[in-house]
Amino acid sequence: MSAASYTQSQTQEPPQQLTYAVLSALLGYPDEELIDALPMLRSLLNQEQAGHLAPILDLLANNPDLIQLQEQYVETFDSKPSHSLHLFEHIHGESRDRGQAMVDLRNEYIEHGLLPDTTELPDYIPLFLEFLSQIPAEKAAELLGDAIHILSRIQEKLARAQSPYAAIFQVLRGMTPVEPEPLPEPPQGDMEETMVTFGPNADGTEPMLYRKPAVDQPVTFYETDPRKETVSNIAAEK
Repeated sequence: MSAASYTQSQTQEPPQQLTYAVLSALLGYPDEELIDALPMLRSLLNQEQAGHLAPILDLLANNPDLIQLQEQYVETFDSKPSHSLHLFEHIHGESRDRGQAMVDLRNEYIEHGLLPDTTELPDYIPLFLEFLSQIPAEKAAELLGDAIHILSRIQEKLARAQSPYAAIFQVLRGMTPVEPEPLPEPPQGDMEETMVTFGPNADGTEPMLYRKPAVDQPVTFYETDPRKETVSNIAAEK
């Protein structure tokens, strides 16, 4: 069964798009706005999702020291390259292929009528999840199936480090039937130019996550913390 048909066959509540938006918000840098939004975020999840996400939800909700939460976030994602929240760093490292892959992913956003008005790189995972929350479910499932190989690798490393953030990637793993494939270690610098791709056409000729142009949609990213606004917008339409 393809990722697209898998999405079509499910009758989930809440819809996948809403789940992507919630996960994007939870992966954001913890601030007062995120903490205040936790009850709403929890309410937008079904019981199974809330159960899987309990480690990170409880961490954010029950720690009164915001500075400590922020330090833990930086230590988890910014201080450890193996936990990086940038997709292509895990397969291309700092090689030139990473830059081209990000150009292609940005073009994917634009082809769907979504202009990433942000200082974050296109392969920033919270931004990628926000993108999935705003495109048709079939397309989002297809792209998640492409990215799950990287996301699963991050989940394994976070779980090994006993990080509550592993729960977010565990939920993403459960949202696609695609089986993650093992990844080689990313190349160092420009010494290695090999491209990593997945899927039936994985012959090294196209960068990961690249797709043919789709019909534009009148949706744009927001300049300030798009993840929280996206969650609110989708929740209002529920």
